[in-house]
This record gives sequence, structure tokens and C-alpha cells, in this order.
Amino acid sequence: MITKILIANRGEIAVRIVRACAEMGIRSVAVYSDADRHALHVKRADEAHSIGADPLAGYLNPRKLVNLAVETGCDALHPGYGFLSENAELADICAERGIKFIGPSAEVIRRMGDKTEARRSMIKAGVPVTPGTEGNVAGIEEALAEGDRIGYPVMLKATSGGGGRGIRRCNSREELEQAFPRVISEATKAFGSAEVFLEKCIVNPKHIEAQILGDSFGNVVHLFERDCSIQRRNQKLIEIAPSPQLTPEQRAYIGDLSVRAAKAVGYENAGTVEFLLAEGEVYFMEMNTRVQVEHTITEEITGIDIVREQIRIASGLPLSVKQEDIQHRGFALQFRINAEDPKNNFLPSFGKITRYYAPGGPGVRTDTAIYTGYTIPPFYDSMCLKLVVWALTWEEAMDRGLRALDDMRLQGVKTTAAYYQEILRNPEFRSGQFNTSFVESHPELTNYSIKRKPEELALAIAAAIAAHAGL
Repeated sequence: MITKILIANRGEIAVRIVRACAEMGIRSVAVYSDADRHALHVKRADEAHSIGADPLAGYLNPRKLVNLAVETGCDALHPGYGFLSENAELADICAERGIKFIGPSAEVIRRMGDKTEARRSMIKAGVPVTPGTEGNVAGIEEALAEGDRIGYPVMLKATSGGGGRGIRRCNSREELEQAFPRVISEATKAFGSAEVFLEKCIVNPKHIEAQILGDSFGNVVHLFERDCSIQRRNQKLIEIAPSPQLTPEQRAYIGDLSVRAAKAVGYENAGTVEFLLAEGEVYFMEMNTRVQVEHTITEEITGIDIVREQIRIASGLPLSVKQEDIQHRGFALQFRINAEDPKNNFLPSFGKITRYYAPGGPGVRTDTAIYTGYTIPPFYDSMCLKLVVWALTWEEAMDRGLRALDDMRLQGVKTTAAYYQEILRNPEFRSGQFNTSFVESHPELTNYSIKRKPEELALAIAAAIAAHAGL
């Protein structure tokens, strides 16, 4: 069994892994830049080590991280999500230095990270994919020719892309011609690769993803699906498990497809198979070779600790569950509470958190690394916390979400919490029938008013009086 893990990440996912380690009797080692010196994951881990002054360089240096794992006596490394979580070089270096990488093999990461190779693997496995190019396009002329063949609109995608970056919808030849150099530039800067390909744009689909787990004994299971259709510019805002939009037959079909996809590439550890659903047809989109931000809602409906399973699998143990034993119960929603101002085109709102306390009560969970007095640095993602609610029915889950968002106090920065309350009140959302166009189709939801609560006003008046009196 693994005895000590270096967590090659920061923020709430690092705290999440520290907690799993504590429950399993495993020592945890945190890493931090100067910007994260006072971060919660540093305070909560058994050990913490600096990886340099630069806010990003240390988190993105695979050899430095693995060397630190060796120096601190770790026998495993967990990459979390983001940063180097889908970096095959990190997995290779771990293997080279005798450190267990808590994730799939470097070969699988490379195959699934290359979107064109992933498409070929899925076609071979009999998993339906969207129409598109067989491989990467060599230049703008080939892209335009392929666009004419596929038919507009098309999606221009970075082959090594992910996280909603390196992707543009093109409705015509003119738009494709304009977008091509931009996507090339973005892909090169973000992923170190200028390779791109084209897919047919599935207009206003539902975004459905299935959570899978695979062990080294060839066992693969799915933990049902999540609905990630509520998104803005390909960035997810609210996630739901299970999807209120699927029939039992569709649920079973997508679950079977995800297991087939994972087995086709010899997948081990936790991963996610993402699909688009439109007019009754299901299309493979991509496979994420890491734990997802939204793994929490799958845990809530199944009762399975996904991070714990990740560590068990990396330790060489078989899955603790069989497919026939996995059931789902109720509905869970996750709200990504971002430090952004929805009323100002979602402008980031970094700064000091002057007051924070988490909501509670039945069926409420918060995963976060913030606290009162913490300053959100401008170098990283703007997510403050993940607010997760669970209830037996779809209607109860939405109502619980409204209550929990209202319970939460997060002052000092602007957040997306009030905007999510508007979504929860929207009749279309409450009907359980929506797609990826929901956010852009409802710009009026950002026209909410924020009424200061009496206690907040009293606190502001007291602070002003104290300042005036020189206290």
C-alpha cells in the first residue's frame, strides 16, 4: 500500500487529496509557490515544501516535482487536475524514479491527449464519434477544404487541447479563415503544439460525461453520468449527477460506451469519457485522463470515494466495487463559485476575503481552500469553492441549492453565487431540459440585484465608525 504521497497541485483539489490521505493513514506532502505560502493545502498537509518564488513555474516542472517526491520519501505522486495532471512526461519521470503516478499510464495519457488519436481509438472500438478530419490539418488551405467537405458550422480544435481552450466554432469559410491563426497561436502557447483538426459542430447539444474507474486487473466500471450542459465559453459552471435529461435506456447506453472506451485503451485509474447528445444521437467528444473538478457529485449519488479508489488502484489493489453493486440515489448539483462579476462580463475579482463561512445542513458539502483573511492570488483559476448539494428529487436538489447559496457568506470579492440562484429559478432549467446554449440564450439572468443583508450593513457601519474614531 502507498504510504506517502506528494500532491503536485494546489487549492481545493490539494486539500481534497490531503483529506483522503488522512482517512487512509497515508502521509501527505504539499508543495507551494511564494504566492501560496499561506494557502490552506499548505496548512493541512503533513509536510509542505517550497517550489520557488514564481507562481507557476514550480507547479509546471515535472522533474523538480518528482525529485522532491524522492527527496521527501514519497512512494507516490497525485497530480490532481489542471497543471501537469494530463502530462505524459510527468508519468514517465515518475516511472523512471520509482514513484507511483496516481493516474493512467504515460502511453494512455499520450493517446487520449492527442484528440485525433483518441478519435481513431474510439472508431476502432465502435464508439460513435462526430464527423471530422481523419487527422490533423496541415494548413489553412486543407482546413478550408475539409470545412467544405464536413459542412458548416465546424469546430476548429487544438489536438492537444483541453479545459475549453484551443477551440473555436466557425460558421463559415470566412470565420474559419479568421479563427485558424488564433487557434494555432492559442494552442502553441497553452499546449506547446500547433496541431489542430476539424469536427462537425453539433449545434446546441447536451454535454454528458461518464465517470469510469479501471484497475490493473482489467476491471472497468462506470459510476453513471454527469450533465455539464450549463457552461459559458466551454467552461463548466453547474454540474449535475445524474442527468435529469436522460432516459434509463440512454443512461445504460452511455455507461456501456464509456466502459468500452476505457477498455479499448487499457485504462487504469479514474477518468472521464465525455459525450455530446443531440437529437437522440450520442457522439464521443474526448477522454479526460484525470480526476475531474466535478467528481464530487458522482461521489454524492453513489457513495463511492473516487480519490480513495484512485489511491487504491495505484497501490495495485483491485476495484472495491463491481458494476452490479453500483447504484445511484437522488440528484446532486455542483456550483463552481468563482471570483468573477457576472454583471460585468464575468470579470475576475481577485483580492482579500474579508468574511467567509460555509453553508451547512442536510445534503450540503463544500470543497474549498479559502478562509476569512485569505487573499485570492491573480495567478490561478478564479474558483473560490465548489458548493455541492444533494437531495432525493430534482426539485428538492434545486431548492436546496437556492438555500445553500443564500446561506453562504463570502465577502471581499464578487462571486457567481447570485447568478447561480437566478439559474435555479429559471423555468427552463427547472424543467430539466436544457443544453449548452442555455447561458448565452439567457443574458437576462445577469440582471439581478444584490440586496445587502442587515448583518452585512451593520458590519459595514460598525467598521466605518471604528475607522472614524481611530480604533
